[in-house]
Amino acid sequence: MKIYNTMTRRKEEFVPIREGKVGIYVCGPTVYDYIHIGNARPMIVFDTLRRYLTYKGYEVNYVSNFTDVDDKIIKRANEEGVDSTVISERYIAEVKKDMCGMNVQEATTHPKATEEIPDMIAMIETLIEKGYAYEVNGTVYFRTRQFKDYGKLSHKNLDDLRSGNRSLKVSGEDEKEDSLDFVLWKPKKEGEPFWNSPWGEGRPGWHLECSCMSKKYIGDVIDIHAGGEDLIFPHHENEIAQSEAANGTEFARYWMHNAFLKINNEKMSKSLGNFFTVREISEKYPLQVIRFFMLSAHYRSPLNFSDDLVEAAKNGLERILTAYEKVTDTAKKSTVPAMSAEEEEAVVKIEELKKKYEAAMDDDLNTADAISVIFELVKLLNTTVNDGASKPYCETMAATLKQLCDILGIETVREQELLDADIERLIEERQQARKNKDFARADEIRNTLLEQGIALEDTREGVKWKKI
Repeated sequence: MKIYNTMTRRKEEFVPIREGKVGIYVCGPTVYDYIHIGNARPMIVFDTLRRYLTYKGYEVNYVSNFTDVDDKIIKRANEEGVDSTVISERYIAEVKKDMCGMNVQEATTHPKATEEIPDMIAMIETLIEKGYAYEVNGTVYFRTRQFKDYGKLSHKNLDDLRSGNRSLKVSGEDEKEDSLDFVLWKPKKEGEPFWNSPWGEGRPGWHLECSCMSKKYIGDVIDIHAGGEDLIFPHHENEIAQSEAANGTEFARYWMHNAFLKINNEKMSKSLGNFFTVREISEKYPLQVIRFFMLSAHYRSPLNFSDDLVEAAKNGLERILTAYEKVTDTAKKSTVPAMSAEEEEAVVKIEELKKKYEAAMDDDLNTADAISVIFELVKLLNTTVNDGASKPYCETMAATLKQLCDILGIETVREQELLDADIERLIEERQQARKNKDFARADEIRNTLLEQGIALEDTREGVKWKKI
């Protein structure tokens, strides 16, 4: 398999550090609100990478963090008058619901920044001891120029960055030895969560979190570090500097970055009114359609999100699901025990298409070409599967189609919508559970209905429900 490495700007043969094992670290969301549609792209893309590597026989350790302490989380908590953990835990749960809807598998480990503070303090101490960091009035800064390779991922020159650099400073520029130095530890402000450290009460800088969590759950060297291209600089550049300075070894072998998502050919922003959360999109389209849409373009290509393009993806996915239904139904009904000569020839074509699919995925995870192969398989299916088709041929065709879709995380079975009578029955069961003070069962029923797109509202007139 070849992967385009952002570091070298070329495709390279993927060779894991340890044979048969792959460690992948993907930067996760800051949990202060529902995730937006732009957040969904790296989640879907790198979940697909994980699935394909697993298909190829690798044991994959997939780590994706939750940033659960941040200025935005604190601001939201202060606005609501609650502890910041209330906000972060609420939106971690909501992120997981959206991930489930997009068929994104849970990570091997989902570390939270707030649970890894001791390791962050230890890394800062190491950096200070090695001369890469210094403390001023409770703030610890990283000496950017001390790390000679700074800029090797983003291919930026330090002198060019001197003006207008984006940093995580919390005090005036005059505190820093150099304007390019960035924050490793910041002192607490009134009303903020804090932890004790050798430099006083405070909290870690954002960049440091991923360096420590990847080290703990994968090791000093990561096989693949991934994320959106907006993270290349400064986040990933700063991760490299911290980690390689502290650990004395290469940080990651391969760097993968997905391109931006645009909305109707414009950059997504709240000011333009084109900012959509995954939850809002799910009210209009099944999230399986969104996943299929995201994978219909190469991950390094900019992707334009529009109703027309999503509708086209919806129709394409429908063709695949209809074909799968056709072949599985035919397999169940067929009484023909052996393949015909024509079907045996078609099986050879199926194997050729499977190899073509693998070649596409081996070429820097080219899901767009892989989907084209699935459509070729659907075309072959529609021309060879009929009432007289043999059971073994239909089963071979169905198994192959399902397997290729599974690698992409595309479910081949349509979600069954609940009938109104089923909804009323579950509401009645929930009411009875509440009377019996079995609140766990009542909550379970509410969540089951919510997963099916049914929201309940308890009113004085009784329970009302609506589809969302």
